[in-house]
Amino acid sequence: MENQELIKLVTAKAQEWLEPAYDAETQSEVKRMLESEDKTELIESFYKDLEFGTGGLRGIMGAGSNRMNIYTVGAATQGLANYLNKNFAGRPISVVVGHDCRNNSRKFAEISADIFSANGIKVYLFDDLRPTPEVSFAIRHLGCQSGINITASHNPREYNGYKAYWDDGAQVLAPHDTGIIEEVNKVKVSDIKFAGNKELIQIIGEDVDKVYLEKVHSISIDPEVIKRQKDLSIVYTPLHGAGRALIPASLKLWGFENVHCVEAQMVKDGNFPTVVSPNPENAEALTLAIKLAKEIDADIVMASDPDADRVGMACKDDKGEWVLINGNQTCLLFLYYIIKNRIATGKMKPTDFIVKTIVTTDLIKTVAERNNIEMLDCYTGFKWIAREIRLREGKQQYIGGGEESYGFLAEDFVRDKDAVSACSLLAEICAWAKDQGKTLYDVLMGIYVEYGFSKETTVNVVKPGKSGADEIKAMMDNFRANPLKEIGGSKVVLIKDYKTLKATDGEGKVSDLNMPETSNVLQYFTEDGTKISVRPSGTEPKIKFYIEVKGTMGCPKCYVNAMKEAEDKIKAVRESLGI
Repeated sequence: MENQELIKLVTAKAQEWLEPAYDAETQSEVKRMLESEDKTELIESFYKDLEFGTGGLRGIMGAGSNRMNIYTVGAATQGLANYLNKNFAGRPISVVVGHDCRNNSRKFAEISADIFSANGIKVYLFDDLRPTPEVSFAIRHLGCQSGINITASHNPREYNGYKAYWDDGAQVLAPHDTGIIEEVNKVKVSDIKFAGNKELIQIIGEDVDKVYLEKVHSISIDPEVIKRQKDLSIVYTPLHGAGRALIPASLKLWGFENVHCVEAQMVKDGNFPTVVSPNPENAEALTLAIKLAKEIDADIVMASDPDADRVGMACKDDKGEWVLINGNQTCLLFLYYIIKNRIATGKMKPTDFIVKTIVTTDLIKTVAERNNIEMLDCYTGFKWIAREIRLREGKQQYIGGGEESYGFLAEDFVRDKDAVSACSLLAEICAWAKDQGKTLYDVLMGIYVEYGFSKETTVNVVKPGKSGADEIKAMMDNFRANPLKEIGGSKVVLIKDYKTLKATDGEGKVSDLNMPETSNVLQYFTEDGTKISVRPSGTEPKIKFYIEVKGTMGCPKCYVNAMKEAEDKIKAVRESLGI
């Protein structure tokens, strides 16, 4: 009965998309779904509206209210335009519009530019694909009130998305996030002003690139070490995405003269033909880059995702084998280098601070504490790191921050993660290591020996569709109703629930968590130093478990044993969690 009721509801909703307000191609696609005997696609396309969340939109491309298309993108842009016109009434308003390499990205960007301009808003539209961080930079550089980037980051090829930014170049936060959502939810198709005003659209490109690349170059900590190691052998791939536009140029500007790009992946292509998924977290995505690195005996491999805000990397271990560096290790290496070398070059100030997200390795906290550097913990997502920068602007200096999902930001003139600066700084770290006769791997082993060993694993439990969303909710409800007392054979000594903003210790004593708002995240800390974070993804149909276990390493050669012990611990943790 329930299923029949759902089919009835989605059929009625789909029939509205056969009205003249929708173009012939959309109507034809909707008719096909309505006539199909299998109603799965119809249900998935119409059972809900693609939600404009706090970061914007993300979904599979196609016809329907729960899909990325010109109408869902159009409604988002019209709602944002309405909010901007209310919020900045009586003032000239301008926005930046950028996009990545995905199918329909240029089309969605141009349609969005038309809608903004039709609402009297000046638009700076990039002439072609550009990295997400450059869009963030351009908003600040051009003094805009907002901006959008059409991208689905590292998602599979059938996805696209829409990121909304505020005047500080960061993704929108309260109160603007809910204000924009309210406006977007009010928009009907007939309200969308698709007919643009070309006089209000200005094409931008190389002029902004030049200023942005110069600013990125200014964050180099030790230019002298680059001069000595300018022949460092670098392999880079943009995975068909926006990094191709700027990352090789940035490496050149920093002084690196031996950069080899994976030519097959320098081709702009939203189908990502050379990879299963364009995600630099996945070993498979780096296959061609590592193949080239072996051929030329490179020092480092780096890959950026399609919108060039995240970087994945690989280097040689102590046996000369190529190994991947994960997101936690990446963040750790960046912050270790920034702290150590700012101290060594006399650049460190007492007001300097770093930021990490709550699910990122706590080993960073150890490094910061031992070097007397202030470290802040924030929610997952770079908008929260950007918030910490904004709150301290003019009083303290942000020197770096990142998250376990391969995002890092080394500068404050951008307010989103930045693979352009991260790749450039990564090359400098490798040059610094090589200058001492070391590899990146040696540096990482040295950190583990000095500060302690940790291993992190993220387990993604994917639950697609409506039934999946219900399952994920039931899992979170169960964790809250039946708090775990022991995980992996170790007693739980602290539970943090960011939905209630309460922390409960092993004795049942409750204290408040100092966070800006609530979030559907649970964290468990055990007696043996294990940390488990559980959160449903805000953009994908999955629930994530972040597991971090601790250990010690007496020497670099002890890594294998430390890893084995950690893997055994993780196995026990997973059994306790039933994942």
